[in-house]
Amino acid sequence: MLELECPPELRAAALAALETCGIGDGHLTVALVDEMRIRELNRLHRDVDRPTDVLSFPVDGTEPVAGPRELGDVVICPEHTVDREEAVVHGILHLAGMDHETDAGEMLALQDRVVGGLRFKRAPQARSRGLQVGRSPSIPK
Repeated sequence: MLELECPPELRAAALAALETCGIGDGHLTVALVDEMRIRELNRLHRDVDRPTDVLSFPVDGTEPVAGPRELGDVVICPEHTVDREEAVVHGILHLAGMDHETDAGEMLALQDRVVGGLRFKRAPQARSRGLQVGRSPSIPK
């Protein structure tokens, strides 16, 4: 069973990332924090004294565990994040053991596929409302 504590607007992104990673059980928290808190977490856990967009804190790791899995926490600072959905996906991929700093581009490619899939699923809804996907409705054709 999957237990997800997450802002409602980010739930679809979290579920898509978890599904892509083959994770169907465990507990995950996605939290939005202010600039001061993300800077503090970044300093305490990475020795980097500046704010960032997203941090991931795995608990059980990727190895099998006895009992319910505690996947960890994804912490996002909206003031430093251009795309919150992308940040959720990015953080969850890190919790699943991926690392874009050491792989050959696989993590970021997977991130792009998951985020692209989320946007594709929303595209028919936008078209049904007369909007062009990827364009602001206020910009003339």
